[in-house]
Amino acid sequence: MKNPGSRTQSSYIELDSARLRENIEFVKNLLDDGVEISAVVKGNAYGHGIHEFVPLAEAEGIKHFSVYGVEEAIGFSEAAGPDSQLMVMGYVDEENLAWVIKKGYEFFVYDIYQLEIALKLAEYLDIPAKIHVEIETGMNRTGISPDKIEDTIEIIKKAGNHFVLSGCCTHYAGAESITNYYRIKRQIIRFEETVKHFERSGVHFKKKHTACSAALVRYPGTQYDMVRVGILFYGFWPSRETLIDYMTRNNLTSDPITSIISWKTLVMSVKDVDIGEYIGYGTSFLTNRQTRIAIIPVGYAHGYSRALSNQGRVLVHGERVTVIGTVNMNLMMIDVTEIEGVERGDEVVLIGFQGNNRITVSSFGEMSSQMNYELLARLPQSIPRITI
Repeated sequence: MKNPGSRTQSSYIELDSARLRENIEFVKNLLDDGVEISAVVKGNAYGHGIHEFVPLAEAEGIKHFSVYGVEEAIGFSEAAGPDSQLMVMGYVDEENLAWVIKKGYEFFVYDIYQLEIALKLAEYLDIPAKIHVEIETGMNRTGISPDKIEDTIEIIKKAGNHFVLSGCCTHYAGAESITNYYRIKRQIIRFEETVKHFERSGVHFKKKHTACSAALVRYPGTQYDMVRVGILFYGFWPSRETLIDYMTRNNLTSDPITSIISWKTLVMSVKDVDIGEYIGYGTSFLTNRQTRIAIIPVGYAHGYSRALSNQGRVLVHGERVTVIGTVNMNLMMIDVTEIEGVERGDEVVLIGFQGNNRITVSSFGEMSSQMNYELLARLPQSIPRITI
């Protein structure tokens, strides 16, 4: 199978718009009436490419997006249409926060210091700051602590029209695992009690939101006014446990969502190696037969983990073959002895479908102790992303 055309990079990523449409429809069917979606595109859209993914999601009716920091916010501003709104969920320094406010983007405030900075900038710029007050409910990460709630109320009231109270939110400490069940339940109670306290004090937020992909599936009662959906849109589950739980409760026999990403490269060279020879660096692989190897120009510098040496799998001519020898920085070797006619320039699939076979992202995790999230987020931004 040849891949026509020349490329400046050694591999490329494809994003399937039809599969994204199906995944978005799946998520929408989980929602209660009136619940808004914020598509999470942090980590370069989970490795899919923020510049490519945002327009694809907009085409399917998604108009609210979430990123972590200002670098991603800049990427969003370059890619998004004029009607889409952004929420920045993480760290933004004072200088860049002024830019966020000028752009009219929403952002989390997670401690008193940042709340005061937001007010100072809103007053100076004479532009209302669209804030989401993040509450510490038990994850013990970011979020305003219970002993600072009164101070928060005082500052908000002082701010008057300088703040738009866009939302009140929290994040759950592992909704994808049943081991965290009681911890999550306590967080829900604390969040709802805090919101009620705000409201009794005359502070009312436009939206309440706490649910990520895992919470949407495992704790559907936490949808409130908006859900922050990331990994499900890309066609992955927060954990295998989440998938099994959903399929069991809904009497399904197959995964209802499909990953939208494919990662492909080309064979750069083919050679025959005699029996009793070592492959690549060191002595980790010794041939026990006359072996034909193909060299492909992808290595750990491109996000293909060195832990997959001698155990990773790729697809060539629709067949699954093994990575042999140590994965190098910029290339690796695969065993194509059993595949007829492999030549320079043939397509190699690292993630995705070829013929009747498929390499899944989860298979990487099973062999290299990486989560879906980790492997995807480590795909270099320099790899070209192509939409199909």
